[in-house]
Amino acid sequence: MTDVNISDFQMDFFSIKGKTAIVTGGNTGLGQAFTLALAKAGANVFAVSIMPDDGKTEVMVEATGSKYAYLMADITAEGNPKKVVEACVREFGSIDILVNCAGRSINEPDVTKYTRKQWDPMVALNLTAAFEMSHECAKHMIPQGSGKIINICSVFTFLGGQWSPAYAATKHGIAGFTKAYCDELAQFGIQVNGIAPGYYATELTSATRANADTNQRVLDHIPANRWGQTQDLMGATVFLASRASDYVNGHILSVDGGYLVR
Repeated sequence: MTDVNISDFQMDFFSIKGKTAIVTGGNTGLGQAFTLALAKAGANVFAVSIMPDDGKTEVMVEATGSKYAYLMADITAEGNPKKVVEACVREFGSIDILVNCAGRSINEPDVTKYTRKQWDPMVALNLTAAFEMSHECAKHMIPQGSGKIINICSVFTFLGGQWSPAYAATKHGIAGFTKAYCDELAQFGIQVNGIAPGYYATELTSATRANADTNQRVLDHIPANRWGQTQDLMGATVFLASRASDYVNGHILSVDGGYLVR
């Protein structure tokens, strides 16, 4: 048995200083939290989104000493993932980390009315775009012998999705893709993992939180008895993006206040 040498572990294992990260959906909501976490840990961040950028994310990133670039693009459009990755490499010279965060959910209380009109755009963004972004980044990561791909899953990766079968299906699918791509890329020194957020206090959940009944229903299911705050995701992001997770492969890390245990 090999003796453990504590000097072999350094806190700079969590540093990603000088690395380059792409974050899809990286200028709003949870995506913005991922962007800021990576920047705080030292990475330059290239954010891509269909949402206009108001400049606030850039100000916050540059306050950390890291650099920020933004591209407004629809990553579901044919050829755009390749263009995004090429633009990032032109801007920063490399791609070391990919966070596949961009996603959407379209709800319909009557399951018999849920059609391809709702299904197709969700599969295109939540699943297919994540594959294509990973595929294009892998072309750069394999030759350099390193890389981190972090797929944003959900607690509905493990559960059914009432009112949105497409959301649950895509989040189950992204978990399967995470494991499959881990199996393909681990041999090249690339780690592919996922983060499964629970219920977070963001603009998208404002209506749920504003309604006393639905707010309490959510809280009753969370042992921590509170909604997640965006900063609750930052540590997991940095861990999975850094050297500290070099032997973590194909794992889905739930950051949900204990939601899945109830």
